[in-house]
Amino acid sequence: QVQLVESGGGLVQAGGSLRLSCAASGRTFSAYAMGWFRQAPGKEREFVAAIRWSGGSTYYADSVKGRFTISRDSAKITVYLQMNSLKPEDTAVYYCAARTGYCSGAGCGDPYSYKYWGQGTQVTVSS
Repeated sequence: QVQLVESGGGLVQAGGSLRLSCAASGRTFSAYAMGWFRQAPGKEREFVAAIRWSGGSTYYADSVKGRFTISRDSAKITVYLQMNSLKPEDTAVYYCAARTGYCSGAGCGDPYSYKYWGQGTQVTVSS
């Protein structure tokens, strides 16, 4: 079992920055990759970014490429999402997730392939 706890959300003006954190505990050695997803009101959950735990390969949605950076701290068993140049359309609840199976490229963006999820943290970007 893997437990995930997100933090770092909040209210920020357009153009501003936020850093989300996701602290993992439990059987983290079994996590192959971790990802960030988001869900805005009335919309489906969408992929934001993912990182392989071993090796650190990263994958991004086109909508955030160049603005968001995913990283991990193996010693702290924590994944981060640095969000810069935020836009009002980035407003959503952001979820951290972990998967145990192999993925590469677009495959790491499938939310149904992630087994463990955090409770989510709200990010609101005002215009």
